[in-house]
Amino acid sequence: MSLRLRNPHSVLAALQTRPDAVIDIRLYSHKPSGAWREVMQMASPHRIPVLRGVSRRETGRRNRRDQTDQTGRSGAGEATVRERDGVLPDVLFADVSEQAQGRGLWLALDQIQDPHNIGAIFRSAAFFGIRGILLTRDRSAPLSATAYDVASGGIEHVPFSSPSNLSRALEAARKSGIWILGASERAKQDVSQIDRDRPWLLVLGNEEKGLRRLTRQNCDALCKLSSRGCVSSLNVSVAAALLMATLLPD
Repeated sequence: MSLRLRNPHSVLAALQTRPDAVIDIRLYSHKPSGAWREVMQMASPHRIPVLRGVSRRETGRRNRRDQTDQTGRSGAGEATVRERDGVLPDVLFADVSEQAQGRGLWLALDQIQDPHNIGAIFRSAAFFGIRGILLTRDRSAPLSATAYDVASGGIEHVPFSSPSNLSRALEAARKSGIWILGASERAKQDVSQIDRDRPWLLVLGNEEKGLRRLTRQNCDALCKLSSRGCVSSLNVSVAAALLMATLLPD
């Protein structure tokens, strides 16, 4: 399946990692600038079709609302890019023993339904060097064009797996030597109390309901971000970034 990406940084990442997946590029200016100009230049040696001066109507966007990309900015172009393939959970956790001192951090997203949140989490994961991400299939947002564009290239750089059964995938992680850590407002200990000198798979729950009961039961430990103000919770993508920054080993 192919996606129409409108964030040039998402397109640049695809060109860097898997240029064969970029089918074509459409630019609304004859002389693109900034990141879109870089996209055009990078596409040239791969002989990817680049159409310049294309009207927005030709791309199927017929109203003002459609003329903004998935990141909320005015688009200057778009590219057709094939989806990136995921891997099996066993592959995602295959190199645990090879990580420095047996440490590392993975993520699991338990029925997160907003593609903006998924994209933002992938972007943070790429920034922090997360080893891989598990995504549930049911009742979860797919890796859509919106997620790719919000991730701003993050989906190209972080391995991911979409197992049909999260519990079995968590068990596969445990058998590989990874400890399972759930993020929950019900947890008794703050994330700062978690031992960072071991490999962790951090599980993040649904935006409204949090972790499912069975998922919580499959965790070796639970942690929370303790509020220091009058608001008791954070958006899941913001919480994910703070948890990653805290849990990563020095």
